[in-house]
Amino acid sequence: MIQIKARARRAARKAKAPGHPYERDLGRNPANYVPLTPLSFLPRAAHVFPRHLALVHGSLRQTWAQTYSRSRRLASALRKKGIRKGDTVALMAPNIPAAYEAAFGVPMAGAVLNAMNIRLDAPTIAFMLEHGETRVLLTDSEFAPVIKQALKQVKRKILVVDIVDPVRREQGGAEDELVGSMDYESFLATGSAEDEWQMPGDEWDAIALNYTSGTTGNPKGVVYHHRGAYLNAVGNVLVWNLPSHPVYLWTLPMFHCNGWCFPWTLAAMAGTSVCLRRVESKPIFDSIREHGVTHFCGAPVVLNLLINAPESERAGIDRKVEVMTAASAPPAAVLEKIERMGFHITHVYGLTEVYGPAVVCEWHDEWNALPVAEQATMKARQGVAYPVLEGLMVADEKTLMPVPSDGKTIGEVFMRGNIVMKGYLKNPKATKAAFRGGWFHTGDLGVMHANGYVELKDRSKDIIISGGENISTIEVEGVLYRHPAVLEAAVVARPDEKWGETPCAFVTLKTGAAASAEEIIAFCRQNMAHYKVPRTVVFGPLPKTSTGKIQKFALRARTRELPVRET
Repeated sequence: MIQIKARARRAARKAKAPGHPYERDLGRNPANYVPLTPLSFLPRAAHVFPRHLALVHGSLRQTWAQTYSRSRRLASALRKKGIRKGDTVALMAPNIPAAYEAAFGVPMAGAVLNAMNIRLDAPTIAFMLEHGETRVLLTDSEFAPVIKQALKQVKRKILVVDIVDPVRREQGGAEDELVGSMDYESFLATGSAEDEWQMPGDEWDAIALNYTSGTTGNPKGVVYHHRGAYLNAVGNVLVWNLPSHPVYLWTLPMFHCNGWCFPWTLAAMAGTSVCLRRVESKPIFDSIREHGVTHFCGAPVVLNLLINAPESERAGIDRKVEVMTAASAPPAAVLEKIERMGFHITHVYGLTEVYGPAVVCEWHDEWNALPVAEQATMKARQGVAYPVLEGLMVADEKTLMPVPSDGKTIGEVFMRGNIVMKGYLKNPKATKAAFRGGWFHTGDLGVMHANGYVELKDRSKDIIISGGENISTIEVEGVLYRHPAVLEAAVVARPDEKWGETPCAFVTLKTGAAASAEEIIAFCRQNMAHYKVPRTVVFGPLPKTSTGKIQKFALRARTRELPVRET
């Protein structure tokens, strides 16, 4: 009887115990929960494939075991200099092994990596160093002049470490003046590969700081966390069907959205990184032949570079190379030409705020039956969400109500999920505006097709409103690229007293080609509604960022300098 009463009391206490059975006594512990971080890919690659080639740069050949060891030494050296969790370490370097090692070594020290655009001017660099509260700067010696100017404008104390790249000497680079008190190899020698490195205590911890390209005012600092970096690194594998041991050519800058998370992706797949200091057609084709490159990423401007390369450079590419492209929507004509050369294109879309690519134009087998030109049109669409992005929609920018899936109604593109940034550093107002309504506001305008594929039409600031009609600059540029004499084209709004705005086309012609403004305008009139046709055509080179994006703000400024009379 006593035992029965005791069991009854225990049952009563259990019934009153808080929590659902699936939660009670089933909490997180070190055995069943570890914060997600892309840093975990590196020790695995070094353990499983220690002798497999990780990095190729000039005469350098570096294995995964060596890369892990050097990254640990970098982390150790930073820790010995007092670097702790949340400190910022800046990097100014092209696509070289030290930049790849920094993608691991800096966060392994608990710090946050700020990889800076190598084409920035001194005032912008100085702003980033101050705003990001940089403690250490790793800088390639090529950029010593601009770094010296920037440091004169910075009040905080920064430890500067010079990266002296032997390949720069091999390629005939001049002897550079050094800025810091120590070079990179000497700095690594102060660290130990045996020292423990720091896993994040929380996957929400910051791993990287990336500044947007500011066109008006200072750039905004986009903060990434370990969880998002891990997930987007895996997302790259999924959308590209990436095999084990890919041979990846670095044409995409590692400083751009942390190389779209590909430094971490390549560690996950134990791939080989072939480094390039500069993006030029001959080294690209040479690398493909010499190293057996299987994959590379690049903006449409890189594809155009390859399309228009001399035949002597292109010879000997006898197998398919996988290419991931993004930036502004690539014209269908460019996609058609590059695929005829044997490159297979995967089109992605994203922004700095979503770790690089977050949307992919997933291909359907039945589309292979379409004519090549129609295939290129389908592939030019941005597509559907990455498997690691939870939400993607085109909606009214104010009400957030989705637009009809008719391929015509323009709305703003919105995203949500674990690969959206933490927010903008020290800018709560901008962060709040970007996340209004529980969605990330991209500022890009697009349509939703009946099959659920997004197609961009413009940036909200780039759309042309002429006589009350919306004109997509992307659509007009797509027609211009089909003209046989056009190498590159960009369209912006030009103020007009009668119409408010009219399209103004800036065009670069192919070498040896000729075309007049009248001829370009006539071609456009034959291929689009007349109200969309450029009223003005300006010939010459186009201003670009280091990632190949055309700087339309600079072109808009140039329209104000044009004579009143239109061509």
